[in-house]
Amino acid sequence: MAGTGGPLSRDGLRGREAELGELEALIASVARTGSGGMALVRGEPGIGKTTLLAEAVSHARAAGYSVGVGKADELHHIVPLSSLAACVLHGEQPLLSGAAFADLARNHDQRIWLVERLAEVIEARAGSVPVLIGLDDVQWADSLSRFALQQLPTRLRTSPVLWVLAGRREPTGPAEEIAAAAEGNLPTVTVSLGPLSGTAIAQLAGDALGAAVDERVRDLLDGAGGNPFLAVEMLAGLRTSRASDDPVPPGLVVGVRGRLRSLEPDTLRFLQMGAVLGRRFGFHEAAALHGRPATTLIAALEEAVRAGLLDDDGDHLVFRHDLLRQAVYADILPSARKALHREAARSLVAAGHQPIDAVPHILRGALPGDEEAVALLQRAADDVLPVTPDLAADLMTRALALVPSGRPLRFTVGEQTVLCLARAGRNREALSTGDGLLAGRPPLEAFSRLQATLGGTLWNMDLPGELRRRAEAALAMGCAAPEIAARLAALRSLALSRDHDLAAAREAGETALRAATASGDREAHVMALSGLGEIAQNAGENTVALKRFAALSAIDPAFLPEEIVAHLHTDDFEAAERLLLHATEAGATRQAMMLWAQGQHDLGRGRLDDADADFVTMERLEDEVRIPVQQVNGRVIRSRIALLRGDREAAREHLDAARERLAARPNPGNTAATRFLEAVHAEADGNIALSVSKLRQVQQEGSFMRWRLLRDWVDSAIRIALSGADHELAEDLAEQAGAHAGRNPAVPTATGIAAQALGLVNDDSAMLEHSAELLSTCPRPLVRAAASADLGRALLTAGRQQQAVAALTYARDTFAESGACAAAARVQRALRGTGVDSRRAATVQRPVQGWGALTVSEKKIARLIAQGHTNRSAADLLVVSPHTVNTHLTSAFRKLSINSRVQLANLVMALPDS
Repeated sequence: MAGTGGPLSRDGLRGREAELGELEALIASVARTGSGGMALVRGEPGIGKTTLLAEAVSHARAAGYSVGVGKADELHHIVPLSSLAACVLHGEQPLLSGAAFADLARNHDQRIWLVERLAEVIEARAGSVPVLIGLDDVQWADSLSRFALQQLPTRLRTSPVLWVLAGRREPTGPAEEIAAAAEGNLPTVTVSLGPLSGTAIAQLAGDALGAAVDERVRDLLDGAGGNPFLAVEMLAGLRTSRASDDPVPPGLVVGVRGRLRSLEPDTLRFLQMGAVLGRRFGFHEAAALHGRPATTLIAALEEAVRAGLLDDDGDHLVFRHDLLRQAVYADILPSARKALHREAARSLVAAGHQPIDAVPHILRGALPGDEEAVALLQRAADDVLPVTPDLAADLMTRALALVPSGRPLRFTVGEQTVLCLARAGRNREALSTGDGLLAGRPPLEAFSRLQATLGGTLWNMDLPGELRRRAEAALAMGCAAPEIAARLAALRSLALSRDHDLAAAREAGETALRAATASGDREAHVMALSGLGEIAQNAGENTVALKRFAALSAIDPAFLPEEIVAHLHTDDFEAAERLLLHATEAGATRQAMMLWAQGQHDLGRGRLDDADADFVTMERLEDEVRIPVQQVNGRVIRSRIALLRGDREAAREHLDAARERLAARPNPGNTAATRFLEAVHAEADGNIALSVSKLRQVQQEGSFMRWRLLRDWVDSAIRIALSGADHELAEDLAEQAGAHAGRNPAVPTATGIAAQALGLVNDDSAMLEHSAELLSTCPRPLVRAAASADLGRALLTAGRQQQAVAALTYARDTFAESGACAAAARVQRALRGTGVDSRRAATVQRPVQGWGALTVSEKKIARLIAQGHTNRSAADLLVVSPHTVNTHLTSAFRKLSINSRVQLANLVMALPDS
């Protein structure tokens, strides 16, 4: 403890030896094991959290740690990444330079991307020395820092990184959120600080006064209630009073106000200006707010520093404890506080600060009708929207509340509010806000703009019918500006893409595209192309869909995943691979959707292990940003993968997860995919009647081939229908497959599956042979294997054993090479009666634990990490996303029952083939 005039303790911490011992043990453990850890230091203000954190940091430095420590600030908790910046920019060897950090925060608009870059920097440092990252006053951490701290400890759990977070006790505060996110992934120690014992307080008094503590001092210190900060302040007052022979100021018993009253008026006023600006503030900024030249306040500054109220680090002034700042701040009259905060906001902007730096003052000082404050909130929301959409939405909600109902500005601000809420995934709130504005009877042009703005929200909420109704109603009024009319027309066509009459939808989309081109409005152009792409894909017109999505991604690269998937639907895997490579190298936006595209690619290529990892990663990223889009479809695919592997338990878990997620997004596509999965499971359980019933439910939502995800699986549906003696359903499915092939005559998968469907329905081995020929150029090994298995069984029935063995052997080997062990085993059973040696090691399932349990990709990554690569460098070598590397590595650590890169390196070195 340090106080006025020098140290109050000559022997280190008083009364916190046990708590410090816990932290020292964790510091030693992280360094010894090479795996991560976390410590939460909790307690009331002034209880000694900062001091304990400082002692732990000192111990870590002595133990060879690279240390980065920061302190969150109550007044600046809105500024994105400000809290974490304090951790990575300070110290003897900062993790990042100021310029590099500014580049991260300024030039990149993705939270997930930014967190991964920070992880790479910390991981690289931890490769040579253990790292401690400490954040004090975590209860005031900004939202982006909180987001990063919820991801980073788990992401870096296999590296020697220790996170120490100090803050107040809050049952649902940031520290608890961060700890909950890390639960089960790394050791966590919680240190709760209570009041100091009487003995410890007496030791503090002895340290401060240099003499035995008499009864009068002990009685006085009872007023501190075991709070070391208050005790230190009282002892500082005692030391001062002894030196001056003055009586002990009675105000010390209740805190620091007695000391403040002893200051010169100029000093107190200067401190009040600083308290308005925050715990850390600039001398010139405080002088400007005071309305005085800085040179006239030097004496006030010197007195504040001498009194132990402020520290001067050369760049900023800092209240020595936030309780000191709060005591000064509390003595400013509420009306004066508001006025000072409004003036502080103006001064900061006038001095060249970013709008977000002025926002904390706006939120404390703005009054209803303050259009200057509203404009600043709008600018700040625009600035932070890319990385913290939730914060942008909160700022705009506050801005909207400042605008009285009768003002035209309300609709302009409201439009931006709806956009920010939708971007943050708060769609219900966006719709409610928009409808509230519409209820205020805006002018017709504002009405049209609001309906166009709400279009994205309605689409995200899977309400195409309502979207169409609103777009048509706004268009019927005929008062929208050309660009708004074009957006409404594009939204209408997007809504129609979910309709059954896709010809009418296509016509509406073409009309919308012409309107968008004529208006020159980029947003309308993007929406029109998106609608036309959706319409073409839903109609099964794959070449047309590719054309639309290629044009769309050329305008807006965020739609690159849609173009990649469109290439896959045309069997152009080479083009898809080039785009995936480009996206990986460029750091593409919409990373969850990019992983959806990667997963579709790997699934098509028959890389079941990689596809499963892609969809695991995709779901994790969607969860992190709280915008689930493809989670139902991802779980449907993972369940099918598990069935192909023979893992019935995992397949069932994925089915349950798909049903759970379907309840949140019950759109027709998700419903059809889940019903089909239920049909596949019912077949696997031997309940053919239920399986056929589920297939018919799929058809009730729309024809089977209407659903993109199911088109390559129509052969499975036909086999189910035939097993259930529902020949009518099988014929309908085959007819749909034929129509789809007619729309895609240059796509081998489409034409080959159509022939396979006919062959199955008609029990026609010649048609099945034709299917195998058509699929010989198909890039999808699982599709080729399924068709070859059908052909082999038909040839066996026809007595053509030699040809049957060749077809079945090809099917078995192809399934086995893809990791589809259960599918390979089923084909192998068909081979048993042919007299051919069908014993194949390739069909044996991998073990659950140990090196042999790792997939090919997991082994590659494990070897690279064991060689000292970071996730980023391993990803660069393998041309995959670092997120995918992290997923593979997590799985590998679980299968190997290890928790650090050091353990992995030792294990790999001990392998016979290392």
